[in-house]
Amino acid sequence: MKTTIKQKPESKARLEARISSQVHSTIKRAAEIQGRTVTDFVVQAALEAATKTIEDSHIIQLSIEGQTAFAEALLNPPEPNEALKKAFDKHAELIGSNG
Repeated sequence: MKTTIKQKPESKARLEARISSQVHSTIKRAAEIQGRTVTDFVVQAALEAATKTIEDSHIIQLSIEGQTAFAEALLNPPEPNEALKKAFDKHAELIGSNG
C-alpha cells in the first residue's frame, strides 16, 4: 500500500511595479526570446539579482596588504593582551572551562 504525503501549497505574494512602455517592451522581448512569460522572466531576474546582492554583502574583500596582514595574524597570532585575558577569565567564570 502506497502512502502519499500531502504538501501544503506554497503561499504566494504579489509584487507590482509601474514601468515605462519602453521598459515593458524590452522585458517582454527578452522573455519571448527565452520562451518564458513576462512574469516568470521578471521574477527569475529579480531573484537572481536579490541573491547576488545578498551573497555580495557577505563577502569581505581585502587589499593585498590586508590579505597579508590577515594571513600573518592567523599564522603568528599576537600574545593576548590584558583585556583579552580578562575576557577569557570572565568566560571561564560564566560558562566554565573545559581545560
